[in-house]
Amino acid sequence: QLQASGGGLVQAGGSLRLSCEASGRTFNGHTMGWFRQAPGKEREFVATFRWSDLSTKYSDSVKGRFTIARGNTRNTLYLEMNSLKAEDTAVYFCAARSGRVINSQLGNPSSYDYWGQGTQVTVSS
Repeated sequence: QLQASGGGLVQAGGSLRLSCEASGRTFNGHTMGWFRQAPGKEREFVATFRWSDLSTKYSDSVKGRFTIARGNTRNTLYLEMNSLKAEDTAVYFCAARSGRVINSQLGNPSSYDYWGQGTQVTVSS
């Protein structure tokens, strides 16, 4: 099970840190993803992280503003969001897949097996 938390209401330009925690397991060897979904829109890739090689990838819309950070244990992953914009408003989901996801499929929601319940991020302009 994945648990996403840390969402809330923030003013434009502000920051939030989202957490993704696994219960009963660790992320060892997993590929992790953060996605978001705004009302009436499709689920959108935000960022990914591979525990195997500690590599990251970000969507162009968040690059330079969002950062994935590891927890001290391998069952927690964070998404640090800075310089938030109104268009970042969405429900944010964390996802995981046991093993490696090829680069071309990192941004595809279908590549991930496990999903958290989502946490709402609202950015007021």
